[in-house]
Amino acid sequence: MEKILVSRCLLGHPVRYDGGAHGPFGWLQRWQAEGRVVALCPEVAGGLPTPRPAAEIPGGQGAEVLAGRVPVRTIDGSDVTAAFVRGAGLALQLVAAEGIRYAVLKARSPSCGNHENYDGSFSGRKVKGEGVTAAALRQAGVRVFNEDQLEALAALLQQADD
Repeated sequence: MEKILVSRCLLGHPVRYDGGAHGPFGWLQRWQAEGRVVALCPEVAGGLPTPRPAAEIPGGQGAEVLAGRVPVRTIDGSDVTAAFVRGAGLALQLVAAEGIRYAVLKARSPSCGNHENYDGSFSGRKVKGEGVTAAALRQAGVRVFNEDQLEALAALLQQADD
């Protein structure tokens, strides 16, 4: 049975930067009941508190953060890059330990976004991009989905289980 790395906030855990959560989502609840889910909030695992100031990546590209070319900054200007990179590393450790090939991460998060991200201006402007953990997972060969793509992942898992 395929394991899935899932953002804790999507499982209803109040770990978002603002202390909030998302979900519940039917597919995630089903997969959790089946024992497939490995939960992680990379930002909290990386050492950040909840709640915490909003953070964004200038340009919205997590791969640029991993390459050391761009920082992750909070709305008050603090550099939180080390915590984001540490959280991505912990996600990679879980993936290796559990043989995980799929992840469901929070859309538009500076850690977890997989298709678009905020541009770093804290203006709400979105750009095509991905978060730090999403980039690290993708680079490691993990297929990253967000909460709007659960049906697509369900179809893949069905094929893998058959």
